Amino acid sequence: MNDRQCAEDPDPLHAHRAGALFVPVRPGPVGYCARLFRTPLGVRTAVAFTDEPRLTRTLGRQQAWIRLSEPAVRALVAPLGVVDLTVDPLMTAPGAGDRTAGPPQRNHRPARDPRPVDAPRATGTPSLSASLS
Repeated sequence: MNDRQCAEDPDPLHAHRAGALFVPVRPGPVGYCARLFRTPLGVRTAVAFTDEPRLTRTLGRQQAWIRLSEPAVRALVAPLGVVDLTVDPLMTAPGAGDRTAGPPQRNHRPARDPRPVDAPRATGTPSLSASLS
């Protein structure tokens, strides 16, 4: 078999996006964690965006994010058993806990300032730390 691929081949062997991706994160016990989502079939997937406006349109202005390369995102979620990475998802649905239009809540939290977060820190996983450096 020929492992070399032509430049016009639509399915190269090891295709990675060249630039860093915008990865949504959430606060965790020791810093920030990558947010995981589910596909329409219920499979867990990591999600990333090619630019900040796409992330903002899809998840809202208050969503925190970090910039990581595609291999770094995959290495970050692999120990959790997540193998799928969805880049620039076209359709999203509100989470189970999200409310639709209705009367304002009395205990409304003030809007957070959307800004990037620090680089992720791996704790207790030497191989993951080495792959992110």
